Amino acid sequence: MSLTGGSVAAAAAAATAAALSLPRAGAQPPLATALSAAAADPISLFDSLLVVLATGAVGLKAVDRFAGDGRGGASAKAVEEKDEKPAAVTSMQRKFLAAFWLLRCGYWMSGPYVVPAYRSKVFNGVEASLGLVSKIFLTGFAATAIAGTVAFALLYSIGVATIKSNELWVLFAGRAVVGCALSLLSSAPEAWVSGEAGRLNLRKYLGETFGLAYTGDALVAIIAGKLASWAASAQGVTAPFDLSIVFLAAGAAVSSLFWKENKAVVAKAAAAASTKGDDATQKATKGSIKEAFEIVRGDQRLMLVGAVQSLFEAAMYVFILQWPSAIAGAVSSYFGEGSVTPFGTIFSCFMACSLLGSLCFGKLIKRNTMTESSATGMLTLSALSMGLGAYFTAGATTNLPGITAAFLLYEACVGLYFPAIGTLRSKYVPDEHKSVILSMFGIPLIEVRKLPLNTLVVLAYMFTKELGMSGALGVSSAALAIATGCMAKLRSIAKKDS
Repeated sequence: MSLTGGSVAAAAAAATAAALSLPRAGAQPPLATALSAAAADPISLFDSLLVVLATGAVGLKAVDRFAGDGRGGASAKAVEEKDEKPAAVTSMQRKFLAAFWLLRCGYWMSGPYVVPAYRSKVFNGVEASLGLVSKIFLTGFAATAIAGTVAFALLYSIGVATIKSNELWVLFAGRAVVGCALSLLSSAPEAWVSGEAGRLNLRKYLGETFGLAYTGDALVAIIAGKLASWAASAQGVTAPFDLSIVFLAAGAAVSSLFWKENKAVVAKAAAAASTKGDDATQKATKGSIKEAFEIVRGDQRLMLVGAVQSLFEAAMYVFILQWPSAIAGAVSSYFGEGSVTPFGTIFSCFMACSLLGSLCFGKLIKRNTMTESSATGMLTLSALSMGLGAYFTAGATTNLPGITAAFLLYEACVGLYFPAIGTLRSKYVPDEHKSVILSMFGIPLIEVRKLPLNTLVVLAYMFTKELGMSGALGVSSAALAIATGCMAKLRSIAKKDS
């Protein structure tokens, strides 16, 4: 795996640590003065960090393009191949990316302030505890087993609208609706573009398409984070959720216009009906979930892909719950009680690191690096970074530079994970069962080799108070370590197959 993106994230974290370590008074050299000003308050600190990370991402992209232009014949050949890309690919990518990015913007808009919004609620005169928030989150996580794109937009809009309520039962119900929506977001767009690529015989462009999707997704998330920060500062912590509904509606409209129903599965069902009759077709339809489950159980590669997805995203769910409190505590420890934590800007910093990870994936694809190999390296780094996060949150006084560095590195890994897992699912998951199998991977208690993998996140949410922040992040690190072993096994199988 290329470490370029991770190196930029690490360098940014090192600069942050240097700024935080400087004294705040007395005569200082110009550079030290600039660093001190950047670390004068939380808003200045994370605004400066965002500039460094965004500049690093732009620089990485520029260097990559400049290096490509300087390779002479090889570059000319690459340009020629690029020019020969079928027009159908560009058309498919435009239809997919326009709707995908709008929907993701609506999703990201609420990301930085979900936990703070829940924590701001008061029930019977007592502010909501992290334990109560974890139970609300668990409701949404469990609901992923129940659940397209228009349905996602509608359900997610309803779910985020409930956050403005002060009724506890409404918050639980709203989170369950959000959980159903997220199940659709993780499966419906990918199922559509994979089916469309198969229909047009363009499957070899899926890796490129997923790379573009998640590189752009990181840019969208950066913008969404800043917009959310602006909305929250102007109208309070629930304002970003109102703004997100606008983007969700736009995404639903675009997908309705351009994402026509994929006919691959329908055609196969019609063929079955012509030979076996309607009764046989209905029986096959009813048995599709069972058939999909048997396909997963009978293919070790599918089980490994499902295990990696379940474990990584379980760790991510725990991280989503814990990072606001971890960062807010570290900010208060360094800047003093009452310091305002700019959650939206911090979220944008995370997404800038995610962008760096996506750029790394694009570079690896161009170098024909086996996706299983790059994913193994990414999972190793993610386990390490989450372990560091657990270590730095274990002390009585949390370490702001250490926590920031660990979380930035983890987010760079997240940026590489999504296009990598999308590529692997397109490689191993059969099209005719893709939607069902992808939904199965998201079910919290799905059994793979008789192990209820995502019980990890259920336990982490149920026992948040007992585990503590460090313990919850430690559980995530362990899950990522197991995922690393699964991906290493898949890499071994892929090498033998090739």
